[in-house]
Amino acid sequence: MDPRKLAAEFDRRPLLVFWESTKACPLACKHCRADAILRPLPGELATWEAKALFEQITEFGKPYPEVIITGGDPLMRMDLFELLDYAKELGLPVSLAPAVSKNLLDAVPELRGRIKSASVSLDGLKATHEEIRGVPGIFDQTLEAIKALLGEGIKVQVNTLVWRKSLQELPDVLKLIYDLGVRVWEVFFLIETGRAVKSLDITPQEYEDVVQFLVDVSRYGVQVRTVEAPFYRRAKRLRAQGMAYSSPLYDRLVSRLRELMGDPQRPLDPAVVPTRDGHGIIFVAYDGTVFPSGFLPYPLGNVRRESLVKIYREHPLLLKMRRGEFGGRCGVCEFRDICGGSRARAFAAFKDPLAEDPACIYIPNKKSN
Repeated sequence: MDPRKLAAEFDRRPLLVFWESTKACPLACKHCRADAILRPLPGELATWEAKALFEQITEFGKPYPEVIITGGDPLMRMDLFELLDYAKELGLPVSLAPAVSKNLLDAVPELRGRIKSASVSLDGLKATHEEIRGVPGIFDQTLEAIKALLGEGIKVQVNTLVWRKSLQELPDVLKLIYDLGVRVWEVFFLIETGRAVKSLDITPQEYEDVVQFLVDVSRYGVQVRTVEAPFYRRAKRLRAQGMAYSSPLYDRLVSRLRELMGDPQRPLDPAVVPTRDGHGIIFVAYDGTVFPSGFLPYPLGNVRRESLVKIYREHPLLLKMRRGEFGGRCGVCEFRDICGGSRARAFAAFKDPLAEDPACIYIPNKKSN
C-alpha cells in the first residue's frame, strides 16, 4: 500500500497495540525498558479490565490492530491463557513477547492456536547475549525456545538489541536465526529509559552503518523491522533510488554477511510501513496508562478512565506527531513522512517528544511543505 494511504489509515487506528501485561519477569536484563521485577506491581490490570481493554481495541474497527502482549514476562500472569482465548473470541490477532525461561518452554504446546506469532530476544552470540541478559545458559535456552515454537507451527520473530558488544556480531546472528528457520528480524536500537544506559549504546555514525547494513539484509528473504530507528526507511528509499553507501564498519558487516549468506537473493524492495511512536503504534502499561510507545514515557491517559480509541485519535501530542510538527532537522526533512525520527530518543535526549532525533546523521537537502 502507498505510504500516504497507510499514514492516513494510522490516523484512525494503530497497526499495533502493545500491552505491558505485567512488570513481573524472572530475568533482570541490563537494558530492560520495563525495569521489570520478580513480582507484579500493585495496580496491574485485573482479568476483567484486561478483557475490557481488548473490547476497547475492537472499537477501532476492522481490520483490528494486532495486540502484542508483552511485559515483563506475560507468562507470569496466571490468567494469560484465559485472556488469549478471550481475544480469540473477539477476533483480535494476538502475538506474544515472552521472556525465555522454563515457563516459556513448558507453555509452548498450549500456545499453539492461541497466538499469531511469538517474539524471542537474541542480543548477540553466546557470551554477548548472556552478558546483557545476566543469566548463564540463557543462550542455549533461547535457541531451544525458537525451535520449540517453530516446531508447534508458531511463527517466530527474533528481536535483537544493537548495543556496543553485539554490533560486530550482527551478520552472525542473522545467519544463526536464518538457519533455524526465522524470517522476521526486529532490530532494536537503544533508548535511555528503564535500565538502559548510554554506555551500552553506539554512535550516530554506527547507527547509520547498521541501518544501511539492514538494507542489505532485506535482500536475503528476511523481513527486517527496526524499533526506534525509523531512518532505516530513509536509507532503504535512497538505496532503492540507486544511492551507494560505504564506510569501514558497513563494509565489514556486509563482507561478513556475504561470506555467511552468499550473494543477495532478490532485488531491493522499496516498500516501507511508516509507523512511529504514536502513529500506527500505541502502548498500554501494566496499570492502564497509555503512552506513544513503550520507550516514550509521556503519559497520554488511562484506559481505566477513558477510551483507548479516543486517546489515540484525539490526544494533542499524537495529532502533532502525525502532522510531523517536529523540531530541528526532523521538522524540515524530506523523509519526514516515512521516517520522522525516533520520538522516544528525542524525548530521552531533550525531554521533548517533538525534537529532532540525535542519532540520525542525515542532513535534509530541502524543506518539507
